[in-house]
Amino acid sequence: MSADGTGGAQVKSAVRTVELLEYFAGSPGMHSLASVQEAVGYPKSSLYMLLRTLVELGWVETDATGTRYGIGVRALLVGTAYLDGDEAVAAARPALDRLSDDTTETIHLARLDGTDVVYLATRQSQHYLRPFTRVGRRLPAHSTALGKALLATYSDDQVRAMLPPALTALTVHTHTDRERLIEELHTVRERGFAVDREENTLGLRCFGVAIPYRTPARDAVSCSVPAARLTPAHEQTIKDALFDARDRLALATRRL
Repeated sequence: MSADGTGGAQVKSAVRTVELLEYFAGSPGMHSLASVQEAVGYPKSSLYMLLRTLVELGWVETDATGTRYGIGVRALLVGTAYLDGDEAVAAARPALDRLSDDTTETIHLARLDGTDVVYLATRQSQHYLRPFTRVGRRLPAHSTALGKALLATYSDDQVRAMLPPALTALTVHTHTDRERLIEELHTVRERGFAVDREENTLGLRCFGVAIPYRTPARDAVSCSVPAARLTPAHEQTIKDALFDARDRLALATRRL
C-alpha cells in the first residue's frame, strides 16, 4: 500500500494507460491485439480489458470488426487544449505570421521534449513546391535545425548526458556520431543559428534559431526550403528574417 492509501496496482494501471496511448500516438493506423501486445509486453487479458475501457471512454477506437485498435478522438481534444492554453504559442503567432510573409517559406515553431522536437505551430509556404509538416509531429533533435538550435543552448556535458553516443540516421547526411554533432553545436553557438543540410529529409534545407526566453531554451523557430530553390540571396533573406523573428519572439515571451 502506498503512502496515500492507494494500491500499487492503480499506479501500474495509470502507467500502462499512458504507455499504451503513447504507443498508438507513435504508431498511426489500426493494430491487432497481438501486435499491440508484442509492442507493449502486457499480459493479453489485462491488455484487452484496458483497451476495452479506453474504447468506451473514447481514447482508443476500433475498426468495424472490433479487433483492431488505434488512437481515439479524445487524444486530439487534449492535444488541442495543450496548444490553446500554451502562452508561448499564443504569443508567437504574430512573429510567425511576419516570418512567413518575409520568407514566403514554411515556418515551424517547436519545443524540445527529451531528445526530440515536437512541432507546435506551422505556417505553410506560399510556393507550389513545399514541405508539409503537421502540428504534433515528433522528430529527433539531432537531425533538425530546430533541435540543434535548442541543443546548442546546453553545455557539451549536458548534451552528452542527453544523447547516446550513436545517433539514428534519417538520411545519408544525418550526424550519427554524438561528438561530431557537439562540434557542430559549437558553430551554432558562435553564429546564432543552426542548419539542417538534408539531414532529416532529402532535398530539404532548414535554418533554425532558439528563442531565448528560457535558459536553456525550450522553444525554437525554423524556416524550411527545398534545396532546389535555395539561392545565396534567398538564404541570406531567411537568416535575416529568422534573427528578426527571434528578437520579436524573445520580446513577446519575455514574461513567460
